[in-house]
Amino acid sequence: MMANHYVIDTNILVYLYDRREAVKQNQAQQVIAHVGAGSRGSIPAQALAEFASVALRKFKPPIRSLQVFRHIETFEQLFPIIPLTQSIVLEAVRGVRDYRMSYYDAQIWAAAKLSQASAVLSEDFTAGQVIEGIRFVNPFVPGFEVSKSLP
Repeated sequence: MMANHYVIDTNILVYLYDRREAVKQNQAQQVIAHVGAGSRGSIPAQALAEFASVALRKFKPPIRSLQVFRHIETFEQLFPIIPLTQSIVLEAVRGVRDYRMSYYDAQIWAAAKLSQASAVLSEDFTAGQVIEGIRFVNPFVPGFEVSKSLP
């Protein structure tokens, strides 16, 4: 397991551009700057796909496709991308079976586990929970300080 290596979930990427959530936008920017500065983060391909879907369909107004394309290119320059593989799919199905996660949450967990990350950064899991060595960290909980909480 890689010490202090973080997998970045979709909601971190979405909040970077969600102007309706100023506090979360600021926190997401701090997380990306902190984790990116130390080359201690990676992004599952699934999170890039989900980000594109949200940005193109759910933002009001939606982000233009050219801008979404550029944002994803930037993410690819800043972070290694964890490809979706058959091993991740199989591990995710095991996560559904053994831990009763939703499939797509299990897929993020599986990507973290198989890439030997130490934690998943997301608001979609129970903060502090650990499953097979993968810790779930919610950087949007009140009082969370990036520099103290993400060594």
